[in-house]
Amino acid sequence: MSLRTSVPPALPRPDERSRALRDAVDAAPQVARRVCIRAPGGYGKSVLLQDLGGVYRRAGIPVLDAWHDPLAPPEPDGGTSPGVVLADDAQLLGEDRLRELHQLMQARRLGLVLAYRPWPRPPALAELLRVAGPPVRLAPFTAQQTADFLDADVGAGAGTDPELVEFLHAQTGGVPRLVDRLVRVLDWPSRELPVAALAPFRADLDELDRDLRTVLLAAATDLELTADLLGDLLGREPAATDEVLDAARATGLLGPDGRLVPIARRAVALLSPEAHRTAVWQRLAELQRARGGGVLPLVRSLREVGAGGPGLAGVFEAAADEALTEEPALAAELLKTAAASRPAAAARRALAAALAGDLDLGLRLADPLIAAGSASDRAAGAAVAATALAHRGQLGRSAELHRWSGTASSVAFATVGFLGAGQPDRAEQPLPDGPPTLLASAAALMAGGVRESVSGSPTVALSRLVQACALLEPASRAVLLPDSPAALATLVALHGGELEIGESVLERAIAVQMGAQLMSRRHQLLQAWILMARGRTAAAGQRRAAAVAGATRLEPRDLLFAAALDVGIARRNSDLAALHRGWGQAREAVIRHPFDLFTLLPLGELAVAAARLGEQSRLRPHLQEAYRLLDRLGDPPLWATPLRWSGVHAAILAEEPAVADEHVAALTATAHHSRFAAVVATGAEIWVEVLRGTVDPGAVEAAARGLHGAGLWWDAARLAGQAAIRTSDRRAMTRLLDCARVLQGRPAGAEQGAAQPAGGEGGDRAAGTATGQLSQREQEVATLLLDGLTYKQIGDRLFISAKTVEHHVARMRQRLDCASRSDLLARLRAIAADRPGGVPIRRPPWPRRPVD
Repeated sequence: MSLRTSVPPALPRPDERSRALRDAVDAAPQVARRVCIRAPGGYGKSVLLQDLGGVYRRAGIPVLDAWHDPLAPPEPDGGTSPGVVLADDAQLLGEDRLRELHQLMQARRLGLVLAYRPWPRPPALAELLRVAGPPVRLAPFTAQQTADFLDADVGAGAGTDPELVEFLHAQTGGVPRLVDRLVRVLDWPSRELPVAALAPFRADLDELDRDLRTVLLAAATDLELTADLLGDLLGREPAATDEVLDAARATGLLGPDGRLVPIARRAVALLSPEAHRTAVWQRLAELQRARGGGVLPLVRSLREVGAGGPGLAGVFEAAADEALTEEPALAAELLKTAAASRPAAAARRALAAALAGDLDLGLRLADPLIAAGSASDRAAGAAVAATALAHRGQLGRSAELHRWSGTASSVAFATVGFLGAGQPDRAEQPLPDGPPTLLASAAALMAGGVRESVSGSPTVALSRLVQACALLEPASRAVLLPDSPAALATLVALHGGELEIGESVLERAIAVQMGAQLMSRRHQLLQAWILMARGRTAAAGQRRAAAVAGATRLEPRDLLFAAALDVGIARRNSDLAALHRGWGQAREAVIRHPFDLFTLLPLGELAVAAARLGEQSRLRPHLQEAYRLLDRLGDPPLWATPLRWSGVHAAILAEEPAVADEHVAALTATAHHSRFAAVVATGAEIWVEVLRGTVDPGAVEAAARGLHGAGLWWDAARLAGQAAIRTSDRRAMTRLLDCARVLQGRPAGAEQGAAQPAGGEGGDRAAGTATGQLSQREQEVATLLLDGLTYKQIGDRLFISAKTVEHHVARMRQRLDCASRSDLLARLRAIAADRPGGVPIRRPPWPRRPVD
């Protein structure tokens, strides 16, 4: 609604200086005071002068607006003032009239109230000011004074609305005339400046000469207007610019900091003649670049006031080049503006859009570049399209485009893509000669690292990828990457049990913004994966949420990792409801993204979740294709081991001993490849033996600690917990339960408190279900209860009394909202599986492995 329904008469300024002067005149109007009031335009000099005139008139003191009037009264006897002269805008009176007024002040004992702007300062005015003493200097409103003005002007408590006061004060800088203008037309609560608020500025600008308008246009850019810069802009010597700066300050359009207040800035930018405006800003850009400065700050200011047009296209392109490293999204917007009149910017715009994560726009712009244009544009378009396809799971097609692009870095990326797609025969093209740029060198190391991971040493592979990260860091924010060396290094680290290296690489990549916004989400999702592998499910969930915050749609590769994280976290927390919810998104992710070498981790996690939910048939074709891909690559142990490990757990959940044996045999066959492969093979073999009823506490504990040392903290605790409930040896059970607790990060012998939040820090303890949460001891009681043991038998097994067992059962019924014992048993059967370090339902032992 409009703040003001009618235009009120001018109001006194709520200003201490003006109030003090008014109060003094009101107390003794007969005293022949000689006062001067100094302020820029719009600060309220005329309002104050008008108010003082009213005070004098009410006191019977003649007010002389025309001091040369022959009817002016003679000077009275008795020492009272014969009258007072009021003179506004004295700086404009001219030398003759100012001298006339000065003579009048010398000849007669008249009062004088003289208002003037700081510029211009005619010599005669300087002489006149000497008879008046120090000036009263008016200042802008404070925020409180703006609120007081609103209350007095609008009423209805308008000054008590802090957002309104803040908006008005920020837009006007507290300049009273500008506050009044905006209040007249503002349609609150809209925060858009009405066009009507700008219209009055046209008359202000028309009064100014060209040099002064030039300075105001320069001030609208927020550049630092040094004397040298202004001198070149105006074609004057730097020392001669002071006068025009003084004139600019005297307009009242500048705030106390010397910058145009926002409403005036917008008015100057929009109301100045277009030809003049464009010429000034082009010249400023030229001067900035000639001095080695950037034009991005200039263009930021122009965008804020809505400036653009063909004449500024070159300036916007230059600013986009500056923004590309730090703000690719802004660079894309600037190039879009420039492209309206200079289509040649399309290649750079495609690059900027892709770096900003807008792959749809990047692809739309890249496609016509591939089909036409110069060789450099075709190469640039192919690189953008190839990168987009890699992020969308089309590694083979991405590699073809990279190879067609022909640059050294693109051919190296093609090698990575072909290997990731399981096409090693196409990955042997030698790298072309070219300048050894940081990107080309890093890409070559990436290609070598991935090749080494497939056919050589995992240690060498990880070393080369980490070196590629270090090499790329100085230029990492402005390079377009189908995948980053940090992401590939982390995948190798996760597949090889080197989680600390993966953490370090990701932290550094995020700190230097490697790959810009396009790679940021991938790096954070991989951080979440490391946390999940360690059983820190709460922290993993938080990192996953931060990674996708603000995203309206995830690219297929990111969606696949995010969905796998969701089901993985839910499974580790035994949260069946969340697992079902996550599985719905996972099915979509699987459809959208074909699996490749670099997405075997999420495939393995989804395979375990599918087995838990009885949905193995949905994943079977993808698993078969993944194993065919590995076979084409020679079944590289580094990449195959985690998928086989997931296969063991999927077979356990699906009660498929023969399938589990196949995976264990495959793991055992490659155990010699690395320490991690040996640890996983041992863990798998021990786990299957535990399920067959053979529990060797020493072997189980060694295997569990080996898994923990390889970064598989959750799996380690789960193995010890599973073995604990499958032994009839009480001492062995206690030892293994303590081992499970220690591997979870809890002290041996401790129980998980009933009030412990799900997935808290300190190991992210097993989370409760949607309706309740069981302590560690309650989980142990639950498992034995499901085995059919009596309270006394459970107490004997756990070294507690039957009464304590009864107490635990009662608490479980309360926590799980069960009305009867049968309800409790049904509920426990539904939720008691797969709790790390806990006690899943005991099933009959698996049959022994057939002897060859």
